[in-house]
Amino acid sequence: MNENGFTLPSFAKINWNLRVLGKRADGFHELCTVFQTVSLHDNLTFAQANDLTLICDLEKIPTDKTNLIIKAANVLREKFKITTGAKIHLEKNIPAPGGLGGGSSNAAIALLGLRKLWKLEISLEELHEIGKNLGSDVPLFLYGGTLLGTGRGTEIIELDDIEEQNLLIVTPSVDVPTGEAFQRLNAPRLTNFDSKSILKICRNEASKLDLRQTELKNDFEASVFAIEPEIARVKRKLLECGAVQALLSGSGASVFAVFDKQETRQATIKALRNVKHWRMFAVATISRDQYRATLEKVF
Repeated sequence: MNENGFTLPSFAKINWNLRVLGKRADGFHELCTVFQTVSLHDNLTFAQANDLTLICDLEKIPTDKTNLIIKAANVLREKFKITTGAKIHLEKNIPAPGGLGGGSSNAAIALLGLRKLWKLEISLEELHEIGKNLGSDVPLFLYGGTLLGTGRGTEIIELDDIEEQNLLIVTPSVDVPTGEAFQRLNAPRLTNFDSKSILKICRNEASKLDLRQTELKNDFEASVFAIEPEIARVKRKLLECGAVQALLSGSGASVFAVFDKQETRQATIKALRNVKHWRMFAVATISRDQYRATLEKVF
């Protein structure tokens, strides 16, 4: 941290599983997912300024009011009648889009960073409510670690942390329209009774998750693989290289793999590094305590 500002990491997430239980009366889909924060991260630097500006080192990332960082800032400015601004610099490392929650993570870290910068009296619970309105994945990044997400993914329950050191994320250069992925699911309509019954089962399954024994499932895989067969190829290659598990993260396009040992992961990186248009990231899980420790400036 320098005299005029401070920098915070903005971590990515994967989904250990992702079940789409059906369509709710409000038109949204009922989800049950286990989120996991991982070590891949962007960096957000905050400094005092008269105006609100966002700078990004990656040209394709918008820095106007369509960016979730600016949206988050504007919500806080309006709520607290803030008359000053902030200069925010985004160093982008998380693929966007990629199913890794990069934009949502940036929004959550913006809420936390600006709470500190502007010296706002606002609780984590209040930030959670703001985050829910910014995007379904935003609230998870206010907590970190291993988390159960229900409803639209915005209702968060803290789970015992899962520790995995030998993870590999592969992101092919393809875009998956999230709306089309949902549409292809053809999810049934849910009654209130259906929702309560299915969620009880889902919570029970999440609490017993074992990466060596449990079959990981993502209900988006069939529809996403049909849209972009290249993503199915990524998963197939990872399993062929010796991954214990491989799964689509979110609605894609990233696929993550779990390896038993570092040597197998390194051999996989070596085997796949010449594949064109695939980005690879060797990562580990970030526990809730680790997550809070890296963000101690704002908690």
